[in-house]
Amino acid sequence: MSIFKIVLLAVMLMASSFSSADRIKDFTDVAGVRSNKLIGFGLVVGLQGTGDGKDLPITAQALKTTLSGLGVSVDGPVSDFDLGDKLAALAAQNATKELKVDNVASVMVTAELPPFAKPGQRIDINVSAIGVAESLRGGTLIMTQLRGVDGETYALAQGPLGITGVSAEGAGSSVQVGIPTSARIPNGATVERLVPTPFDKSEHIVLNIHEADFSTAYALTEVVNKAFGDGTAQALDSVSVAIQAPKDLSQRVAFLSMIENLDVELGEAPARVVINSRTGTAVINRNVRVTAVAVTHGSISVRISATNEVSQPNPFSEGQTVGVQNAEVTISEEANPMFLFQPGVDLREIVDAVNQVGASPSSLIAILEALKSSGSLRAELVVI
Repeated sequence: MSIFKIVLLAVMLMASSFSSADRIKDFTDVAGVRSNKLIGFGLVVGLQGTGDGKDLPITAQALKTTLSGLGVSVDGPVSDFDLGDKLAALAAQNATKELKVDNVASVMVTAELPPFAKPGQRIDINVSAIGVAESLRGGTLIMTQLRGVDGETYALAQGPLGITGVSAEGAGSSVQVGIPTSARIPNGATVERLVPTPFDKSEHIVLNIHEADFSTAYALTEVVNKAFGDGTAQALDSVSVAIQAPKDLSQRVAFLSMIENLDVELGEAPARVVINSRTGTAVINRNVRVTAVAVTHGSISVRISATNEVSQPNPFSEGQTVGVQNAEVTISEEANPMFLFQPGVDLREIVDAVNQVGASPSSLIAILEALKSSGSLRAELVVI
């Protein structure tokens, strides 16, 4: 048995001995191993009169260019005459305007190229109308080049669209379920170009921690050095840890597999309170503390009631009947008790105190924001 296989077995046994720790693969990413965004402009054909029509000139222009590339002339007999440049351009423009594109729609095609994707593999694509097309149902995307940020073509997309949305209208009424102008094609694009990565060439493998934390970076470094020897891993900062890796590619893959399955005892998360003001949601982690403070929270209610009456004139008088509106305004304030936080109270005591006064989610958010403003909340307050 080789030394490499013995180390592999020892590391696997060490990883299995931990049960409450987190695996390295669950809170880190390998630097350079990432997906890439792709985008392209295409045409969807075969629609039932729900395309762009004449309201979007680029659809007709794109269709004309596509047909010209296939050897189909859409300019009619104009090309048979020896016309000047301006006259020829005008004739071509008029011919394009007359091109019927009610069954064609201009779309943007987007995709995500996974890391290490090889030519010939297939990826999913999303198709979205960019013009005035009413629906893409029943359409087929014709060949579309998907380009990366560098302008190079990395995939080719084509195929029938899968749409879950539907819309219908008639006699002045309409109904719509889902979005009929957006579609998805599973395995709708074929990868044509390999994205180079430094994984097989770099001297070190760099692991990036999802959330920057010096304690986590230190703990990860210690676990790797304990398993493979001192100097194997070195923390670069609170996010990145550089690990020396074998030069042989097959051994490098097996080595990274061992690294990913090591367990690390992570430190406590930073004290944080997350508030969603739109939904009234407040999330408090267990490390939140509050210093000594007294809190009361009440609400003032204003109630206005109106009574409509009619004032009748006396008999045989020259008066007129008029409407009279009587309004009654009352103001009430709830007598909520004040509760006291002792120094260093934990999450359970905070929740119990707020529940005792019957605070609603919006009231809880107001209390937490006031505690932060007063300096009594020992935590980061995040509002989303």
